[in-house]
Amino acid sequence: MPVSIALAGKGGTGKTTVAGMLIKYLVKHQKTPVLAVDADSNANLNEVLGLEVSGTLSEAREEMKKGHVPTGMTKDVFMSMKFEQAVIEDKGYDLVVMGQPEGSGCYCAANTLLTGFLERLTKNYPYVVMDNEAGMEHISRLTTRNIDILLIVADTSRRGLQAGMRIDKLSKELSIGVGRSCLILNQSKDAPAPAVLKMLGEAGLELAGSIPEDETVYEFDLEGRATIELPEDNDAVKSAFDIFDKIIPKN
Repeated sequence: MPVSIALAGKGGTGKTTVAGMLIKYLVKHQKTPVLAVDADSNANLNEVLGLEVSGTLSEAREEMKKGHVPTGMTKDVFMSMKFEQAVIEDKGYDLVVMGQPEGSGCYCAANTLLTGFLERLTKNYPYVVMDNEAGMEHISRLTTRNIDILLIVADTSRRGLQAGMRIDKLSKELSIGVGRSCLILNQSKDAPAPAVLKMLGEAGLELAGSIPEDETVYEFDLEGRATIELPEDNDAVKSAFDIFDKIIPKN
């Protein structure tokens, strides 16, 4: 079974950028191939990775629901073909984009095929990195489940920390099979204040580490450059790699 790592956090914390750094780390350490899953309806993990998206799983699901299956082709074969076409391949990792959520009507048959495809697909990868929607909707809908590591990305504001702790609490209340929850402080200007450590300690949420605010990361994002191409000697990348060294299994 693959090691599955899901990222969560409120909007604006740099969750997707951290997901890109994690994929960069896994490729560097030859824990490949990696399957990157963009489960955010506002998909932009492809921009972090510098990839063009030609199709999403939700688009395939919509086509099936609307009956756009060629004559003489079964729905199973059609969906399998469309899903395979949606996998974007790159060096060391592949990307699949979930796309928009369901529209009106029944999606039961299409969702069953989608779930089966994802289960078969993930078996081909030693690591799966899932970038989820901001907030807690993905957890309350149980789209994040059976996760080995849940990385909650937060900023250093009180609201950011509270959002991270709520995500951790909800994941435990729903019993969705999270092996380990860790919080990463992103875009940090200083070492975590005692008040921050106290809040996390009282909530029983592990602090994995901090990633500093970095001008180069900001410039890459502003210019639309793939942040996975950030140099390894960048301070933010080095801090992220130090965190991953502690939480990613060594084998």
